Amino acid sequence: MPTVSRTGPFRFFFYSGDGEEPPHVHVEQDASEAKFWLDPVRLERSHGFSRKELGSLRGIIDEHLSDLKERGNEFFNG
Repeated sequence: MPTVSRTGPFRFFFYSGDGEEPPHVHVEQDASEAKFWLDPVRLERSHGFSRKELGSLRGIIDEHLSDLKERGNEFFNG
């Protein structure tokens, strides 16, 4: 599970077995985890995050979208 970035208390990462899925990123903080599709950006699932936290995560993803897509492409397609 390579970490893509850390922003505040959030860790953004990929699962190595997810290469066949559309571009997405996982986010965790303590026992909370979410998965966001990247094209277009939308929440796929969440466990433990509040609506406010999910809004903050969406903003962070929007702000770093091109980097997240590029890092995912590099990771899954070498």
